[in-house]
Amino acid sequence: MLIQQSIWRKSPVSVSVAKMNNKRPVYLDYQATTPLDPRVYKSMQPYFKEQFGNPHSHNHTMGWESHAAVEKARKEVAEMICADANEIVFTSGATEANNLALIGIARKSKPEKNRILLSSIEHKCVLEASRYLSGQGFMIQQLPVDDVGLVDLSALEDSMDEDVLLVSIMTVNNEIGTIQPIEEIAKIVHRQNAFFHTDAAQASVTKRIDVVQDDVDLMSLSAHKMYGPKGIGTLYVKNGVERNIEPLFWGGGQENGLRSGTLPVALCVGFGAAAKILNEHGDEMIVHVKKLRDVFFQQLSDFKQNVKLIGPDLNNRHVGNLSILFPEYEATDLLTMLQPNLAASTGAACTSGIPEPSHVLRALGLSGDLADNVIRFSFGQFLSEDDIMRGIKLLRDVVERVNAR
Repeated sequence: MLIQQSIWRKSPVSVSVAKMNNKRPVYLDYQATTPLDPRVYKSMQPYFKEQFGNPHSHNHTMGWESHAAVEKARKEVAEMICADANEIVFTSGATEANNLALIGIARKSKPEKNRILLSSIEHKCVLEASRYLSGQGFMIQQLPVDDVGLVDLSALEDSMDEDVLLVSIMTVNNEIGTIQPIEEIAKIVHRQNAFFHTDAAQASVTKRIDVVQDDVDLMSLSAHKMYGPKGIGTLYVKNGVERNIEPLFWGGGQENGLRSGTLPVALCVGFGAAAKILNEHGDEMIVHVKKLRDVFFQQLSDFKQNVKLIGPDLNNRHVGNLSILFPEYEATDLLTMLQPNLAASTGAACTSGIPEPSHVLRALGLSGDLADNVIRFSFGQFLSEDDIMRGIKLLRDVVERVNAR
């Protein structure tokens, strides 16, 4: 049963309507962005006002203090992924980090190394960066995935040869929550002396990251996916790999010459604080989020309407992810009816609004029509079981309203 789109897509819900509601919206879109942890915000505040020195000013104490704050943050981010501090390159986010990894490696490669492999369900920025490189003469190959989004390792092995420059496969998928066997993939890639990059923006809140054990060469992270501020991320660059990367732009040569520009001290500090919290309390946060997600799914399974979980089973996916197919309802219409009371998503926030089915869902074999009926609910540490039950009630009420038409 499809709702008339013209009724529900006339205009966005205004802020004033949201204020009329006695309660805050139930936020179930944590994979799009997470709320800023209050402890993170507190750590950042001094660097917006009193401690505003340029971290690259080397002749006075204000510069030294800012520099020390950045280096402390760099160490905290490094510790979260078991890296050395000098392997952390601050960027504006995971999109820039992904571009630096792919394009930076490609620009400095030897002519005979002209193939790049990636999975068919990579983040849009990886796909677009590879599209750009295709126009520069590189051969791009997308590896198939199975019906839950796992990369076909046999296809990867068969595709590897001496002309492969780089393989990029994300650690955790942002739409369906699939967790790839990164350590096993790295072994396959390194047997042919290729570089291995992974977009791990979604990984830090669902699993412990160990770049040494996984043996990755390059890893992208984003602070706002882990209760940190927007506008800051990092590219982990394994020691020695940096000499194989050309920067995307030039300037003062900051970040080991890979990313010029004055670093935003407050954002770096916030990223470090978020990493420290995850390093110290990540395990208990994971348990809490998984419990809430499983309660939501159990309640959802009790709906009279047919619903289906897309992607891996609950024990083998991002702990805060549910990708749910509502076969009889178009996802955007259900979500519009839920406004301003509940926030969820039809897919990746960076591609929402583009009038085409999710490339991730199509890669799993879903038709365009069914892909349009999938909602991603994602969960995080600041939710309670009361929020979960309220969200279920809101969703059930909307479905019943549609059925009554």
